[in-house]
Amino acid sequence: MNSTAGATGFEIAEKDWDAFVAAHPDGHLLQTSQWATLKCQFGWQAERVALVENSCVLAGAQVLFHRLPWGQTLAYVPKGPLVDWRNPRLVQSLLDALREACAPYRPALLKIEPDLPDTPLLDLILTSYGFERGHPVQPRSTILVPLDGGLDAVLAGMKQKWRYNVRLADRKDVTVRAMTSADLPAWHAMNAETGQRDDFAVHASAYYESAFELFSPNQSQWLLTEFQGRPLAAIAVFAVAGKSWYMWGASSNVERQRMPNHALQWAAMQWAEQQGCHSYDLWGIPDEVGANPMRYASDFAEQQGGLWGVYRFKQGFGGQIVRYTGAWDLRLSPAGYRAYHLARRLRGGR
Repeated sequence: MNSTAGATGFEIAEKDWDAFVAAHPDGHLLQTSQWATLKCQFGWQAERVALVENSCVLAGAQVLFHRLPWGQTLAYVPKGPLVDWRNPRLVQSLLDALREACAPYRPALLKIEPDLPDTPLLDLILTSYGFERGHPVQPRSTILVPLDGGLDAVLAGMKQKWRYNVRLADRKDVTVRAMTSADLPAWHAMNAETGQRDDFAVHASAYYESAFELFSPNQSQWLLTEFQGRPLAAIAVFAVAGKSWYMWGASSNVERQRMPNHALQWAAMQWAEQQGCHSYDLWGIPDEVGANPMRYASDFAEQQGGLWGVYRFKQGFGGQIVRYTGAWDLRLSPAGYRAYHLARRLRGGR
């Protein structure tokens, strides 16, 4: 992976880019150099574009490129760009730099997914730069559990049954510990069970192994629950820029009555709070909930399939429902953009 020169001709090193991401109020895991390295190991290419003034990064974007069947690419900025959208001069300069950096990859479109709440004002700003609503890659709606009030407040914010289950796991002799690389085979086995049981797509084993190795201990924690030495469930949690995310989870089909998943989430929140994170993102709920949270605050018993099962679990931990602005597309090749949507329809996409 190459790091592109920014608009000022500044070649930004990975450590400087990651420092910028960590300090930015909208910084996100998916904009870190480690995430780009992970994706590049599995078929993507990546570039970083930065606007630099007096050795200070003012704005930037990490772009991932995925080759499309007809030879063009999808240029994708997950959870970015990192820019003050209220500053037209800065935004336009960054978009110009992005077009220049993307050009050698023959992009059909530039897809962005800023880590910003869904608001009418942001819609107006993005459309003013030529963006139009696109198909999301990341979950648009989620639940954020605040951590800055302390762990007692986190427990108090859970539903009573969830607090009970957290304590029940401890009484049922469920132990939680950090995973080591020796535990990855157990992760893979439980991950396969989870995918089959809940009809979820899972990554290849090598993907999780790479992620495990790439992120430092203060950036990620892989937690495992056991009963009498037998693995029951595991999760992977990440922390960047004062925020944390529950990214992946796996569980076996045995001893589920011991509530190992409740114990894992509580241990993950404790770890995230120790890292100085102010929020814990449960990463993905049905977008219908984010679009109309009052309707689904308690009345969703009849909803089945998709993310509804995980929503039933996640909503018990309290927190706030958040809906992000989602994906926005900038057409860089009119013919390529039409081909992109045709290919989506042929694959059964919307």
